[in-house]
Amino acid sequence: MTQQSVEPKTSPEGAGPGSRIPAGRSWLDRYFHISERGSSVAREVRGGVTTFMAMAYILLLNPLILGGEDVNGNLLSQPGLITATAFAAAATTLLMGFVGKVPLALAAGLSVSGVLASQVAPNMTWPQAMGMCVIYGVVICLLVVTGLREMIMNAIPLALKHGITMGIGLFIAFIGLFKAGFVHKGAGATPVSLGPAGELAGWPVLIFSVTLLLIFMLQARNIPGAILIGIVVGTLIAIVINAIVDIDPKSWSSGPPELEGSAVSAPDFSLFGNVEFGGWGDVGVMTVGMIVFTLVLAGFFDAMATIIGVGTEAKLADDKGRMPGLSKALFIDGAGGVIGGVASGSGQTVFVESATGVGEGARTGLASAVTGLFFAACLFFTPLTAIVPTEVASAALVVIGAMMMQNARHVDWGDRSVAIPVFLTVVLMPFTYTITTGVAAGVIAYSAIKLAQGRAREVGAFMWGLTVIFIVFFALNPIESWLGVH
Repeated sequence: MTQQSVEPKTSPEGAGPGSRIPAGRSWLDRYFHISERGSSVAREVRGGVTTFMAMAYILLLNPLILGGEDVNGNLLSQPGLITATAFAAAATTLLMGFVGKVPLALAAGLSVSGVLASQVAPNMTWPQAMGMCVIYGVVICLLVVTGLREMIMNAIPLALKHGITMGIGLFIAFIGLFKAGFVHKGAGATPVSLGPAGELAGWPVLIFSVTLLLIFMLQARNIPGAILIGIVVGTLIAIVINAIVDIDPKSWSSGPPELEGSAVSAPDFSLFGNVEFGGWGDVGVMTVGMIVFTLVLAGFFDAMATIIGVGTEAKLADDKGRMPGLSKALFIDGAGGVIGGVASGSGQTVFVESATGVGEGARTGLASAVTGLFFAACLFFTPLTAIVPTEVASAALVVIGAMMMQNARHVDWGDRSVAIPVFLTVVLMPFTYTITTGVAAGVIAYSAIKLAQGRAREVGAFMWGLTVIFIVFFALNPIESWLGVH
């Protein structure tokens, strides 16, 4: 009896009851289970290209978030950040394709990058920050291996998970508005203002506004790849206006949108391998622990839901959410933190844009392999990518923030035990410019309100443990002063 005759037709690997598997299949078909899942090589290639087009914006946004000076005043190389972003995305996505064998693409998680840029890099050297990224990736891998990842996911209330997602969305949107010059530090009594003096100033911020509206309009029309199309059109507008209008080069945050030299160049691996462990004495053990915890929170909350959601859309998951290669996919998602840290490209995580490729028929890891190869090809087009102005790329950050706010529809705003913790979680992230503060306030408020309602048992041991940790986090300074610790 041949192997073909004994393969279970109702297995998650298959395309469903009655599916036919052709004889004489190629090694590509056999390795990726293309026929078993009711797909074809053409569909997988098309799906892989579509996924890349939908998430290629990360090559612009991740360097935008991470870019700037580290704690020692060293200016990070923009070409180096673009190379790191492309390399890490290519490596992890290819790994998911060839090992996980599912149509899931990975790239730098903007929430992780936000934590690294706002909370980690300002307090330590860049190599130390990337060391923290590697540590968080190792922690997530251990959580997967031990089964604790799913346990933690189940312990944290669903409403708080939605609140964390929304808070990160507002945080990312605020970064985009600020970097575009739409929001400024207040010149007078106000902490922030519209533009530098209560009004928008300059062509670049106008181009940001046009790009933002264009992307929203394309999304409203359900145009695939709306973000990437908006960035391309916004960049072309910026190039034309810069050519015909006398604009001060200093008006552009990242320099005028002009191509200097060739569009093709060798990758800049100057940041690759700049990882350092230890030397955090000035930061403090408690702060280091909270940073790792925050990175873990930012890196893995959406990953499991995204993996299962896309897997279900691809008809790979059964009615209990089980799908082939799930444990491998979760482990690779965790390994993305390690790979991203070593590459200096931030922690990598599964992107929900993978669903666009699934919508085009992708069902196997071949689609991910195609997406990964496209990211690898981008390593040689860094000068072309660098043309995109910060103002144009910032528009995409605001759009993504708006998309993450859609989780508000899942929150029961009439239940105060839910609404208050979620509110604090959402508003404190952008208002304090730290993700940790929002999470901590939400957890403490949730536990306190449940206690006040006489429903302390609903909180659970794990959440009570988090509550104690976060109370210490908020009270750390007065406690250190009381104990005479400096």
